[in-house]
Parts: sequence; C-alpha cells; structure tokens
Amino acid sequence: MMHGSGGSQDFAVAVHNVIHRCLAVSEGEDLLVIADPGTTFIADALRREATRAGADAVLAVMEERASHGTEPPASVAAALAACDVYLAPTTRSLSHTNARKEATHLGVRGATMPGVTADMLARVMAVEFEPMAERSRLVAQLLSTAEVAQLSCPRGSLMTFGLTGRTGLADDGDLSSTGAFGNLPCGEGFIAPRGGDGQIVAASLASIGLSDPGAVLSVQDGHIVAASDGPGREFLDLLHEHGEPGTNLAELGIGTNDRAMLTGNVLEDEKMFGTAHVAFGASAAIGGSVTVPIHLDAIVTDATLSIDDVPVLESGRFVLRAGG
Repeated sequence: MMHGSGGSQDFAVAVHNVIHRCLAVSEGEDLLVIADPGTTFIADALRREATRAGADAVLAVMEERASHGTEPPASVAAALAACDVYLAPTTRSLSHTNARKEATHLGVRGATMPGVTADMLARVMAVEFEPMAERSRLVAQLLSTAEVAQLSCPRGSLMTFGLTGRTGLADDGDLSSTGAFGNLPCGEGFIAPRGGDGQIVAASLASIGLSDPGAVLSVQDGHIVAASDGPGREFLDLLHEHGEPGTNLAELGIGTNDRAMLTGNVLEDEKMFGTAHVAFGASAAIGGSVTVPIHLDAIVTDATLSIDDVPVLESGRFVLRAGG
C-alpha cells in the first residue's frame, strides 16, 4: 500500500500530524474511528496512534455507503454522538450526514476523510501547515464579507456567485476546539453561495474521476440545469437521483494546499493549490439551507477568480495577499 521506506515514513508523519497537530488528541479522551472494508489499513493506523496519545480509541467498520452523504448505521451514529473526537476515513463522505451534524452540535470534534488513501495522506499532510492555514483563512475572511464572486478558466468556465449573507469557512487543519469539524487532508477556503449563474468546465468530478474532455456544467438560478461533454451527463444523473435538492449549487471553494495534485480523487483535487471547485447538493453543513444525502464537487483548473473585485486566482496562480 505504501511505496518504499520514504513513503512509510511520510505516512507515519501524516498519521502523527492528524492525531496530534490537527485534532490534539489527549489522555483519557474517547476517540472513534469509522471505516469501511476498503479503508481499514488507514483507520487502524489512526486508532493505534490515538491509543499512543492516551485516548480510549475504538475502530468501527461498517459497509461502504451507497453514495457521499448516505447516513451511517444507527449504531455508528450513536457512537459518533457519544465520543469526544472522531475520524472518518471512509470511501464515501459522511460530511453532510445528519449523524455528523448532530455530533458536531453536541460538541464532538473530528474530521471526515472520504476517499483517502495511504499515499495521498502521506503526501498531502506533509504540507507546511502555517502558510497553508494562512491562505485558507485569508480566503474565508474575504468570502465572509463579499457580495459576489466571478470564476473563469481557459476551457470555458464563466460563473457568477452571489455570496451576500453567507460566511466563509477555512479548512486549515486546526480541529482542536470543541465541536470543530473539517476535512482531512486539509487546505481550502470555501462558502455556500446564496445563488449563481453561468457554466463551469470541470477537470475532475467527485465519484467519477478525471474528466477529459472537461465536463461542461450549466448553472441557472442556483441549480445545475444541464451537463455535457466528458462524463458530465453521468455527474448530472447522480445529482438528479435526489430530485431538485440534489441540483442545488452548494459550494464555492479555493484550494490552498501546495502538496496536493490532480489525481481524480476529489478529496485531494479540491485542495490543489490554485484550483477552484464548485459543488452541488447538500449545503446545510457549511452554512447553506439544503439538506440532501449527496454533495458532489467539480474541480476547475487554471482558474481565474475574483471576490468583490479582489483577485484571488489568476490562471491557476494564488495571488491573494494579507491586507488585500
């Protein structure tokens, strides 16, 4: 699963960073790791490191969920609500489930890690944390005060997002406070837009992988209304399975992790430095109003993005600086 001694060493460092730096697991805490059959190697490594940190760590293995956002079994949901801290390295995302949201509401802190692999964790969690975290916070702060964002790319993306009244969030890897929730590997600033219109041309699609040619996704009045080219139709069909809420424009995000690469695995792709991503489906967990058991991201490479006329990305280069 790991390639060479360097990879094994990086993996051990990454696991240590997750438990100690991101979650600050401490003596006597009850920690839950949720896995499915495809992720038990990573899950058990996390459980063992948490035990070394003094936690009473439990590994729960469930069957792989049907899709991103599908609820876990009732027993796992109950365990989530009862622990102090959790990690969910699962094949499908638990981020937008009611079980995760209820645990957060109760003050449980933790991270979802949907689709994570050992190689990805070893590479992406080796990032220099402070610069990545600062970039993530800068993006979130700008999004929180903004009214509009404009996104384009050379392949034909051209989208306008309404942001008024919504709060930006920073996925900076700091999940040490009560009720903290985030995604690991980390590295983005994001928001649930109030609406949006235009089209994006995606280089990678959640649940599907790399898109060549780029999938063209058309958005009108805050909903994806059409898709063509590449696997665009397949992507839209996945959303349509959940009716109108599945087509909701759920997220605008900017990747801030300079160790992430475009691989077809959206957990890493959306963190890639200089990219933007747009998601559809559930938004209630990140400040929107739509609850539905699906949340699928589409990645835009070589992106140019401005937020209230402040340049953030220019042809895939991150140009936002502190103080504007």
